[in-house]
Amino acid sequence: MENLEKVMPSEERLELGACVIVECFEQIPCNPCVDACPKGAIEIKGNINNLPEVNFEKCTGCGLCISSCPGLAIFMIDRNYSARTTTTNNDHEFGLVMLPYEFLPLPKADDIVEGLSREGKKLCDAKVIRVLLTKKQDRTAIISILVPQKLVMEVRNIRIPE
Repeated sequence: MENLEKVMPSEERLELGACVIVECFEQIPCNPCVDACPKGAIEIKGNINNLPEVNFEKCTGCGLCISSCPGLAIFMIDRNYSARTTTTNNDHEFGLVMLPYEFLPLPKADDIVEGLSREGKKLCDAKVIRVLLTKKQDRTAIISILVPQKLVMEVRNIRIPE
């Protein structure tokens, strides 16, 4: 939790809309996320082994950095997604999580999947909003899911129920 607190945007930034969360806590020589961000919101200061830092004032929540991370450590959240979109009455207290996904089969839009914690425990059912296949060679998919608003910082993977 101490590491997570260091990478979290402020409450004010979370209220503004989508933003990236970089949960990279290992000092290794890696920087594809820096090159992937069109706004220059992700930086690695000094040595390439240093941890990436997000400038939340520059981050637009586009999600282009998600599939660039070989460690699958980048997520985008929009805590108040359903308040800003046209949704059904049942979706009024949901947030959006965009996460990398490298398993087959891929879910489809409108599928109901299990939202999992960082430890792989089921936290909730989640509705798939979008499945984006990247054009990059690694073909990491980006799955956008609706989760209960209180769980946007907890859901970090999905499982397709059998």
